[in-house]
Amino acid sequence: MISFTVRMRFAPEDRAEIRSILQNLGAASRQEPGCVNYVTHSVENDPDTIVIYEQYRDAEALEVHRSSGHFDQYATNGLYRKVRERSLETLQEII
Repeated sequence: MISFTVRMRFAPEDRAEIRSILQNLGAASRQEPGCVNYVTHSVENDPDTIVIYEQYRDAEALEVHRSSGHFDQYATNGLYRKVRERSLETLQEII
């Protein structure tokens, strides 16, 4: 299982557009057979910071996600063009 968070900060004037993009990206991503979990969050008291929690069955499923048409449309040509700051944290499960 591959799990990670993506934290992004956007300009306040882009808030409505970013939320719309996230709704579309999330809905499409959750339909992928290898996607286990895809949840978008805004940070309390900081609505311009978004955190996405993602889980994929394996590396192949993650690659399918990143090469999908909806990722290209909503992430590469949507979120990534508006983002001011971005960080990714890969998570290790504690058993």
